[in-house]
Amino acid sequence: MWIAFLGGFAALGASLSFAISVGAISVPIDTVWGVFVSKVGLWDGEPTWSKGRAAIVWEIRFPRALLAIMVGAGLALVGATLQAVTRNPLADPHLLGISSGGAFGAILALLHTGLFLGLLTVPVMAFLGALAATLAVLAVSRWAGATSADRLVLTGVAMSFVIMACANILIFMGDPKATHTVVFWMLGGLGLAQWSHLIYPLAILVPCGLWLWLQAPKLNAMTIGDETASSLGIPVGRFRLSVFVVGALITGVMVAFSGMIGFVGLMVPHIARLLTGGDYLRLLPISALFGGIFLLWADIAARTIMAPEDIPVGIVTGLVGGLFFILLLRR
Repeated sequence: MWIAFLGGFAALGASLSFAISVGAISVPIDTVWGVFVSKVGLWDGEPTWSKGRAAIVWEIRFPRALLAIMVGAGLALVGATLQAVTRNPLADPHLLGISSGGAFGAILALLHTGLFLGLLTVPVMAFLGALAATLAVLAVSRWAGATSADRLVLTGVAMSFVIMACANILIFMGDPKATHTVVFWMLGGLGLAQWSHLIYPLAILVPCGLWLWLQAPKLNAMTIGDETASSLGIPVGRFRLSVFVVGALITGVMVAFSGMIGFVGLMVPHIARLLTGGDYLRLLPISALFGGIFLLWADIAARTIMAPEDIPVGIVTGLVGGLFFILLLRR
């Protein structure tokens, strides 16, 4: 486990350095960290880099890379926990309709209600949309008698289509000048990252991720079956609902700041299991770590494949995730 942690942190540091260095304008890695130590007050010497490069590193690429790490970590955590409580290896926030609900709430705020809560409007509306989608999936699955783990995922996929149809209606009814931006945002992207915005996903990710990690023994029991979990004194229905709510909170906020980025929560936990096994005490932190690394590299690909143009990062994760999904089905 510790080897995986140390290797993961080393890979994260190297990935972060490379992500900030590459782009339409390349910046040497020593300049990247020189700007960093200068900005945080650890060095007050004479800079050897231009103000333009300092602005690229500090104002554009650093917040973008940090947002990628947080979004990747959050989606991987949610995916791992959903796979436990649904006992389905194909579960992730995208397939269960949670991401679609978050997108619906964010689109409603961006095109129709306005920012009535300031910067908090889009994250709050995205969370409410994700929570409503979660509750709708649970309600429909119960009404249809589709309470088994595999049929719950099918219900989530069906609800995802319904919710996205409603979101498209909101886009159709919105201001034509604003819909182009919203459509691009729906494809998933990290280009709007700002230092002032990073506090919101961080404030959700840390406490929610810690809560999920503390539930690791219960998640381990849920992977065996509801009967086993109940025999251990776990209130299965209430616990599953609480995990869904926390997952909706994380997903909604991440969707609000990055758009719809699919398949991270599906792929990363499976890769992490190859190194740590199925114990959620180890699996969750490794999944979060690998999720951040994966999305960093997906963003690197999005920025370099057609440089200087940015491809929406959701296209990259969708392509990689779709192929991974096919391989997983074969297994």
